[in-house]
Amino acid sequence: MDLDVFVAAHRAEWDRLDVLLRRGRRLTGAEADELVALYQRTSTHLSLIQSSAPDPMLTGRLTQLVARARATVTGARRAGWRDVARFFTAGFPAAVYRSRRWWIPTAVLSTALAALIGWWIAAHPEVQAAIGAPEHLREMTRPGGQYETYYSSHPAASFAAQVWTNNAQAVAICLVFGAFLGIPVLWILFENMLNLGVGIGLMSSAGRLDIFLGLILPHGLLELTAVFVAAGTGLRLGWTVIEPGPRTRREALAEQGRSALGMALGLAAVLFVAGTLEGFVTPSGLPTWARIGIGVVVEALFLTYVYVLGGRAARAGEVGDVEAADQSATLPTAA
Repeated sequence: MDLDVFVAAHRAEWDRLDVLLRRGRRLTGAEADELVALYQRTSTHLSLIQSSAPDPMLTGRLTQLVARARATVTGARRAGWRDVARFFTAGFPAAVYRSRRWWIPTAVLSTALAALIGWWIAAHPEVQAAIGAPEHLREMTRPGGQYETYYSSHPAASFAAQVWTNNAQAVAICLVFGAFLGIPVLWILFENMLNLGVGIGLMSSAGRLDIFLGLILPHGLLELTAVFVAAGTGLRLGWTVIEPGPRTRREALAEQGRSALGMALGLAAVLFVAGTLEGFVTPSGLPTWARIGIGVVVEALFLTYVYVLGGRAARAGEVGDVEAADQSATLPTAA
């Protein structure tokens, strides 16, 4: 294609489209129809130029022109409470449900790793000695020691906010850096399971594993589930880089990336609940069975939310992506 001839043949149409766009809402019916027709033609022109004779300057101008025309034709849409309700009743639970084949194995393997680390530490005094001096370990595991007082060492509200912030950062890292082949996700998972395994091992060696589990389970069930969901989603995003499927790698990453962004917002809400439990329920004076019972009930409610609402939405075609009207336009390109 001769680019100069092509530009000379269609420049008037592009200029006319620009004029109509500058007039905004002050268009007659005939001018509005003309704008739509010019928008469609310019989109086709942009596709032809991109596939046959790419020119950075011309492509940039037409891309901007097409984007402005699309916004005018389709209209700008503002997010509202309807979007929030749709997200929490369909988009987010469906995204979690659809990624269950990633986060459930992640949860099982990670929990097994934490248990294995805990057994290894509890069964080998030399490993305990490598972790810290005997008097330091006793201070950590004794009644009223650091493991027990950790959850009541700060005011409940500020402690819950701090926990929520830290966990939200870990979840965000899992989701954002999953595209790096999932390697940062594996490191974050290992760090979390190592910390959990050390606590299990040291408290078990002191004969106080029941106390430790009574402190961890009320908030840890929901908190770790959120971490596993984020890790599974991050690993799925990393796998998309390797195997995008029938779509182009760019399209696959865009869809998974938008879904991961929505997942981050939803998991922030989940972690807010977990942080509230950790700040107010875990250090409370309730009996151990009551505290654990609250954690189990909250975890069961979350899983029911995912499998009932999320499963129903996923079967209806919801993928957790933004609505089609909010997605970037995809122009056809030559093979």
